[in-house]
Amino acid sequence: MDTGSNNIKIGIVEDDLLMSQLISNTLINLGYNITSVASNYDDAIKMIENEKPDILLLDIYLEGDKSGIDVAETLNKKYNLPFIFLTANAGKETLEQAKKVNPPAFLVKPFNNNDLYASIEICLNNFLKPPVSRADNSEYFNKDFVFIKDGYYFYKIKFNDIYFIESDHVYINIFTNAKKMTVRSSLGHFLDNINKEAFVKVHRSYAVNLNHIDSISTDHLMIKGHKVPTSKKYREEVLARFQVI
Repeated sequence: MDTGSNNIKIGIVEDDLLMSQLISNTLINLGYNITSVASNYDDAIKMIENEKPDILLLDIYLEGDKSGIDVAETLNKKYNLPFIFLTANAGKETLEQAKKVNPPAFLVKPFNNNDLYASIEICLNNFLKPPVSRADNSEYFNKDFVFIKDGYYFYKIKFNDIYFIESDHVYINIFTNAKKMTVRSSLGHFLDNINKEAFVKVHRSYAVNLNHIDSISTDHLMIKGHKVPTSKKYREEVLARFQVI
């Protein structure tokens, strides 16, 4: 199983060296990016601050006085970061302690590749649902990026990497520097949730990233070899955003 271009970064907090190596190798084989491994609370917080993972695999029992539950409490208060608890002890007392920090997922050691992959994707799917319930949870917006669900995988797309967006009935096509992705959404909904300083509508069916425009003509503009139609209704707004001589 390979996620291909999936660029989700997974943080690992595990104090058992052999287990951390196993997890690291498994995640790489599944196509995920990984952080350095942290084995205690302080290292875990430093890793989160420095490497900015998208999700954390978090052992409940760690080196030192603080446990994975302490890390989870900090995640909930400060980072709003999804995490999956890992433990070899699934007893009642452990479960009761873990439940207090509302873990999105829980994985008991030993686990196989399929267990790990399924837990990560389910955790992301549940965590990334928008506050308002939608029929198709295929997008999750953040300040600088959007998670796009394509098939069984989530892909992290930075707004700066989007060239333009094309409306296609009940779908939108998102053209990036790497690929085209199709999402069940409206152009208006997508534009309402992204960086409005960089994006502008140029046609009822198209919006573009102003940072990537190469040239502007009377009825179209060029972006990285793509010809994007413009309409008179929106053209003045586009020109107003530039210092046209």
